[in-house]
Amino acid sequence: MSSTLFRTKKVEQSILDTEEPEHALKKSLSALDLTVFGVGVIIGTGIFVLTGKVAKENAGPSVALAFVAAGVVCGLAALCYAEFASTVPVAGSAYTFSYASLGELPAWIIGWDLVLEFALGTAVVAVGWSGYVRSLLDNAGWHLPASLSGRDGATGFGFDILAAALVLVLTVILVLGMKLSARVTTVVVAIKVAVVLIVIIAGAFFVTADNYKPFIPKAQPQEAGSSIQSPLVQLMFGYTPTDFGVMGIFTAASVVFFAFIGFDVVATAAEETKNPQRDMPRGILGSLLICTTLYVAVSIVVTGMQRYSELSIDAPLADAFKATGHPWYAGVISFGAAVGLTTVCLILLLGQTRVFFAMSRDGLLPRFFSVVHPRFKTPYRPTVLLGVIIAILAGFTSLSELAELVNIGTLFAFVVVALGVIILRRTRPDLPRAFRTPLVPFIPILSVLASLWLMLNLPAETWIRFAVWMVLGFIVYFVYGRSHSRLGRDAGQ
Repeated sequence: MSSTLFRTKKVEQSILDTEEPEHALKKSLSALDLTVFGVGVIIGTGIFVLTGKVAKENAGPSVALAFVAAGVVCGLAALCYAEFASTVPVAGSAYTFSYASLGELPAWIIGWDLVLEFALGTAVVAVGWSGYVRSLLDNAGWHLPASLSGRDGATGFGFDILAAALVLVLTVILVLGMKLSARVTTVVVAIKVAVVLIVIIAGAFFVTADNYKPFIPKAQPQEAGSSIQSPLVQLMFGYTPTDFGVMGIFTAASVVFFAFIGFDVVATAAEETKNPQRDMPRGILGSLLICTTLYVAVSIVVTGMQRYSELSIDAPLADAFKATGHPWYAGVISFGAAVGLTTVCLILLLGQTRVFFAMSRDGLLPRFFSVVHPRFKTPYRPTVLLGVIIAILAGFTSLSELAELVNIGTLFAFVVVALGVIILRRTRPDLPRAFRTPLVPFIPILSVLASLWLMLNLPAETWIRFAVWMVLGFIVYFVYGRSHSRLGRDAGQ
């Protein structure tokens, strides 16, 4: 039985499957498109919201170092993703990579994990986008009924119509084609990056050096009930996680990690890239480098504009400008945040549909969902299905407590991909690799350890919810996936 659970799908077969007319995606993306996708999904809620939260509660001005630490963890994983994406240019990202290296059951588990990660990520960001838009509408004198704003009205009914509408519109854009999605993303990303640059350049003129003192505030134990307190760290390593101090930087890094989520989505578009061997590494590493640089610059400027203990948690960038007597910039930042979050939703939804499509094409989910549109060459069936489900989810649920599941799901994927690089180097040294992760196995092992460290800093409740979802995934696999696997049927199971 273990031989069937850990059977691997040859890279050559994965590539061959992409050439079947009914299941072939259109190749239309360049390195620039991929980089824009990466920047578009990474720059979102994290930079506009989390900067103030972690500066005020966990790291002080040294939040810049927390962004560097989180960026290093992502960078280690990005090197592994770049090798896989250029070697196995097939839709599915970590799922496809795992199938080629670790086997069918690990591939199913990581695919199941990614479906949850991208679904929750899309819904959470859609709800956040809705909040920004409602704020802008309120300022203009237009007020949505409470029952259509995700808040309980007089009838006790609450549905976030804006969040649901956003997901449905983006679903239509994805069905119509990747090139259209890339064009929409390019325009929106240009606006979003411009707003971030305004924060950095304009804010630099309002920096006060005294606000950086002390740069690393004195360490203090986390308060009981802290939203990021993790008993796992205390149990395994014998110390209590701290706010502030050097260890507070790593605690903050486990939170701001959410701001980096998304660069791995670039890998899901490998099959739709014109020259994946060359362009995938450029898109993945380029977008991560750009965003890390912008994050560090923004955090340095914001903590210099306003003392960390006085920063706003809900809208730190906008409120920092208000505190210096420049409210006009606050309006620009709010607009940029609202516009920018649309691309985050778009690309997370793109990533989920491609993983679902790849699992369906392999038979682990119904093959009905692996048929592409005859005209647009997009996986329209899973796109429509998942778009509607996520729209309903975003409309009825705030998902604030479930957002951390996105973090743990992404980190778990990083661990699997890093291990996969080591294994595939040993089992298939003959494979042509346009990009090679340097210092194997040192870099992948370091990536695994760094990802596990951030996972251990997440709340125990997050681990429990994650475990429940994984158990459900095992049930679905053994009830349906294992018996319908194309690889199993081809092997005569």
